[in-house]
Amino acid sequence: MKILLFLSEVTIPLIIFYIVAFGILQKVKVYESFIAGAADGLKTVVKILPTLIGLMVAVGILRGSGFLDMIGRYLGKITDPLGFPAPLVPLAFVRMFSSSAATGLALDIFKEYGTDSRIGFIASIMLSCTETIFYTMSVYFMTAKITKTRYTLAGALLATFAGIAVSVALAGA
Repeated sequence: MKILLFLSEVTIPLIIFYIVAFGILQKVKVYESFIAGAADGLKTVVKILPTLIGLMVAVGILRGSGFLDMIGRYLGKITDPLGFPAPLVPLAFVRMFSSSAATGLALDIFKEYGTDSRIGFIASIMLSCTETIFYTMSVYFMTAKITKTRYTLAGALLATFAGIAVSVALAGA
């Protein structure tokens, strides 16, 4: 166990040291390259900020209006017989848009049902097995200026539903 703790403490510093040493050996101006990369990163943040704000506002409105609870009640009638509890429907829906909003919903689920409950287990596993589809697509496609997404959405939705099914299976009956 001590070796794992040691490795976890030295891995990042060793990677940074390796990158700097490699850059020096290649006669690259490491600091200037770092600053240029940071400037490019800041430009990317400025480009995607309106998208981030729009997604966060939309999720906040849906959550605050009670729309997510209504969806959970109606779709829960379909998902409950399949083994997917109705209280998790809003979490599955929000997870496709915002990771932070999904985390907030998961914390609410943990407070109400407990972290060791079946619903808590499914929520925990589901957050690890799914992705923020629409956030990721909007940010990456906008940044890369991709207009034809082809099968990305269909594939991402299929992977999300598979992650939800696996979370139910892993949590047990």
